[in-house]
Amino acid sequence: MTAARDPQHDRLLARLLGPAEPELTCEQCFDLLDRYVDLEVAGKPADELVPGMRAHLEGCPACQEDHESLRDFVMREGKAEAR
Repeated sequence: MTAARDPQHDRLLARLLGPAEPELTCEQCFDLLDRYVDLEVAGKPADELVPGMRAHLEGCPACQEDHESLRDFVMREGKAEAR
């Protein structure tokens, strides 16, 4: 019998081990975040066009929070402009 996997345990383990691919630094993330979010919102392959961003966001809670805030803001603004 196999024990159920704990998603929180898996996330912690992944953060400890680090990404399997190259990732950006926080400074690079900050410089490229606007472009990355614009690509995401436009439905374009942001992960391909800004390599290393996804790995950084998955491992950096501060940058992940900035990403989510910016993405939410851009999406709200886009909806407001569409009215």
